[in-house]
Amino acid sequence: MKSIHKAALALSPLVVLGVCAGPAQAADQGRVPEGAVWSQHYFPSSGGVELHADVLLPEKRKKGQKLPVILSVGPYFGHAGQMGPEGFKKTGPSARFNDLIEEGGALERGYALVMVDSRGFGGSTGCHDLAGPGEQADVKAAIGWAAKQPWSSGAVAMYGKSYDAITALVGNNTDHPALKATVAMEPIWEPYRNFRSDGVPRATIAQVAQQYITIATSPQMPDDSKRYRKNAAWETKNPLCLAEIMNGYRTADRDSAYWEARDLPAQAAGTKTPLFFTQGFTEWNTEAEGLREFLANHEGTERGWLGPWAHDRPNDRRPDGRLQVGRGGWFKEVFAFYDEHLKGKKPNTTYPTFAVQDSNGRWRGQDAWPLADAEAEVSLKTGEFVDDGRESTYVTHSEPVQKATRITGTPEMDVSADTDSEVQVKLYDVAPGGKAVMFDMQVSRFSNGRTAFELRSTDWVLKKGHSLAVEIGTVQPGIPTASDWLASPTGKTVKITDAHLRVALDDPADDRRTSGEPAPFLAEYSAAYTVDLKQRLTGSPSFALPLSR
Repeated sequence: MKSIHKAALALSPLVVLGVCAGPAQAADQGRVPEGAVWSQHYFPSSGGVELHADVLLPEKRKKGQKLPVILSVGPYFGHAGQMGPEGFKKTGPSARFNDLIEEGGALERGYALVMVDSRGFGGSTGCHDLAGPGEQADVKAAIGWAAKQPWSSGAVAMYGKSYDAITALVGNNTDHPALKATVAMEPIWEPYRNFRSDGVPRATIAQVAQQYITIATSPQMPDDSKRYRKNAAWETKNPLCLAEIMNGYRTADRDSAYWEARDLPAQAAGTKTPLFFTQGFTEWNTEAEGLREFLANHEGTERGWLGPWAHDRPNDRRPDGRLQVGRGGWFKEVFAFYDEHLKGKKPNTTYPTFAVQDSNGRWRGQDAWPLADAEAEVSLKTGEFVDDGRESTYVTHSEPVQKATRITGTPEMDVSADTDSEVQVKLYDVAPGGKAVMFDMQVSRFSNGRTAFELRSTDWVLKKGHSLAVEIGTVQPGIPTASDWLASPTGKTVKITDAHLRVALDDPADDRRTSGEPAPFLAEYSAAYTVDLKQRLTGSPSFALPLSR
């Protein structure tokens, strides 16, 4: 959640009144997508908050025609720009999801697009409420409002990436009867983990809060309506909002009421809204944390694209034209998903339930994720390190695997020590000769000399002859887009008295191949995280992985 995101649950039902600010044709504004009619509306949410919505309808919509609605809720729809003023000469709707219209053909396919400013942003009043009850209520109000408009068929789907992907998860958690499907690209599955890793704070506790304060207090367009500009100035005129934002982001106790109200995986329990998501395993912004819990609790239809990319939309391209995730057809698949659940149209194409790219760069289709041939719990070599916040660690490694072995799902660690401190664990794919790629990592804090925690979800293949190495030690300094933990070194020597790693293992030999190329980021990531462990792989291997026997 380093540079764009957040959201949360679901609360009380809201009144659905709409106030229209009048339509504007594309020719009138220049910022309205071709073939669209833009209008603005206001409606209430909880606590006296007024929400603002930009609505884009097909210019050629027939009189009385009712359309299914694609809805997005979040902080990036302000008329002056997504993250702040972008130098526009006149007001207009946000271009954040113009690709949904221009590449995806949303309006031509007979959908309406609704973009709602969550409280504290754009033309909505109220204090920014990171994934909290207020924002949850905003999402629920927006779904209800969109479903009851005269141009709406009553069927609503959510769409978003990053922050507005989190509000899409929030929409799922409302289990609102009008919400028929959710598409969430690179969301934060559990907000707490983006700020702290099992008690160890991250730089995000200050950086993200300040970023959203900047967005919330940015001036909007001078030619916006008086009502819009008055609403946009809400947090500027209510400075207590800003203190509440900073304090909320810094709340340390995971069991506090603040984070309990924002526990999206727990809130997903029993929900049945069809969900289509993307997740980069090498994400630097909204990491694959909380994914397992959310999917386990969600009971509805699930679809996903997963693989080794960064904070990308599936349709994003590099300057040379290559797709960032390596797989084409994103919008075709999204609209097949929407058509099925909002229009009752059976897809003409059969898509894999989960399209997954592993570290070999190959795509496979499978009916669930993760799928594993074996679950292994291995005992790791004990050792010691100095908790100095620099480079003090030790490494334990496996026997070379006798055939390709995929580590998939969410690895878990259970570690005991003779003293309390913080600890960092890294997993490496070690080639013969000692060159190793770090493919997973996590930190935690000991309590009474013990800690058990999850690493990030992954899908990485150890090639035949490669080994798995586990590095245990002090929390090492990193870079803001990779390992930005704010460690508190004790200076003590920490003796690890027991350590266990649990992993799910799969044989790639029976993969069901599907279309797609390697994500370009995979090669860059592997190069950036390759180290030479030859001098540190001393002694005999301390464990074996079941598929290698």
